[in-house]
Amino acid sequence: MNKKNRLPKPYHTRIWRAIYEFELIEPDDRILVGLSGGKDSFFLTYVLKVLQSYSAIPFTFETATVDLGFPDPLDTGRIEEQCAQMGINSHMISTRIADVIEERRESESPCSVCSYFRRAALHRYASEQGFNKVAFAHHQDDALETFLMNILYSGRVYALPWKTHLSRTGITVIRPMMYLAEKDVIKGFKRTGLEVVEHLCPYSKDTMRARVKRLIAELTQENRRVRPNLAAAIRDGDHVELWPPIARRNRS
Repeated sequence: MNKKNRLPKPYHTRIWRAIYEFELIEPDDRILVGLSGGKDSFFLTYVLKVLQSYSAIPFTFETATVDLGFPDPLDTGRIEEQCAQMGINSHMISTRIADVIEERRESESPCSVCSYFRRAALHRYASEQGFNKVAFAHHQDDALETFLMNILYSGRVYALPWKTHLSRTGITVIRPMMYLAEKDVIKGFKRTGLEVVEHLCPYSKDTMRARVKRLIAELTQENRRVRPNLAAAIRDGDHVELWPPIARRNRS
């Protein structure tokens, strides 16, 4: 990697902070990156390639793209081509997740069904191919939106974890970019020279996530502390004060 492909200091600092703080990458890890073709996952792929070139922690990684099976095919060739330009092995996983979404769309959220089965496909493939970790490109905005979505739509306080071990597959899921805001990722992606490969989803127009994203944006226009406050609320600590569980009366 030449100087052009080095990470600017703010990116370097925040990504390494996450790696060391949560022990996301360890010696001799074999990491599979979930590469959708979007800006976030392409930027994560680029970041790991740069880090690999000078990291004191030896690790290897490859990418995998889940083809959901929608009628408008994903341009997997363009994804493979760009990975090859970076010297990265890429894999394509063909599925019929689109059919499952169609079968369940009257009773379940298409996004939830898609997310569940897409992750399952990646985890299964990683386990079968000998990877010990799967990396996802969630950034801070994703974390804030997920946190608020869980409160509003599921009635639970839940934040995206930095690191999760899945006992069924033996895979550990990591999210190295959650100290970066979406605007940081957009700016960083422009430096890479890569191109987004559009993933045409017929259900993506007005999702719960899109509505929550708009809500946060609107509230931020009124109060610039909204995002920092949400980020602070995600952290466990002395400031957390919740109601006790619902009391169960003894039946005697």
